[in-house]
Amino acid sequence: MNKLSILSPALEGRDQELLGYQINIDNYRLAIAKITSDHADNDDLLAFRDELQARLDEELRQQDRARIIRDVIAEQVAELQATEAP
Repeated sequence: MNKLSILSPALEGRDQELLGYQINIDNYRLAIAKITSDHADNDDLLAFRDELQARLDEELRQQDRARIIRDVIAEQVAELQATEAP
């Protein structure tokens, strides 16, 4: 096993991780907007909206961190592939 054979699947895993964060981010944004527009008179849902906003903020932070790691893995993969090319 070499470094490239380890980093390549790790890169795929990071891409999936970023997609997971993005799905949550999109869902939270849509739910926040729906609660704001359709349920502004429901205190329970407004509290839920506030919880979703906190989750959204955290997902955005975590996605940024995961993107950094994904990018450095991608750079290493590209370098290794370039050195292995005939």
